[in-house]
Amino acid sequence: MTLKLVSFVLCPFVQRAVITLREKQVDFSIEYIDLSAPPEWFRVISPLGKVPVLQVDGEVIFESSVIIDYLDEVFAPRLHPKDPLKRAQHKAWIEYGSGLLMDQHAMSAAQDEADYLQKSAVFRRNLSRLASPIGSGLFAEKGGFSMVDAAYAPLFTRMDILGDLGHVPSEADVPEAVSEWGKRLLQRPSVADSVVAGFELEYIDYFIEKKSWLLQRIKASR
Repeated sequence: MTLKLVSFVLCPFVQRAVITLREKQVDFSIEYIDLSAPPEWFRVISPLGKVPVLQVDGEVIFESSVIIDYLDEVFAPRLHPKDPLKRAQHKAWIEYGSGLLMDQHAMSAAQDEADYLQKSAVFRRNLSRLASPIGSGLFAEKGGFSMVDAAYAPLFTRMDILGDLGHVPSEADVPEAVSEWGKRLLQRPSVADSVVAGFELEYIDYFIEKKSWLLQRIKASR
């Protein structure tokens, strides 16, 4: 089986698939495209015009949640729970995580202080809701790794970058259980190896080019 991911270098949803593949130790290739000017062949294979796209022996799968579910069905070890109810709950929280990634992006892309503060408050509020499922033991088990972990690791990758830049939410703004979960995930090799070399600079430069109020402010203070 030949697997190829089509990606944009900063896409957190592609990162989910990369982490899943690395956890399962599956060989794959990856091709990065410019989503602002995608090649014609990409327009043909991606009905939604989004990444990730996974090509399996030339056949196309799109949408990150569908891709990671497919990978979990085909390759061991299984990262979703066996119990149907718990598996459904995990999938629901993965969708919640997709919304958090969009909240985080909106916060980083805000072009003035008022918009940034409003979007930052939304992000912090929604992030804090993760404390409940973690505290109940629904996911984020210290001894294992699940598809929820793979889905949320890209969020913590970006939080780590912004935290290093003096960005809020700081550790004081994040529930301890959420913070500890993020730290564990960032130490995992599959997560550390799921982004390109120089990812942090790519991320910063991207948002500066988009006239991000936050990133321009940070750059000016250096």
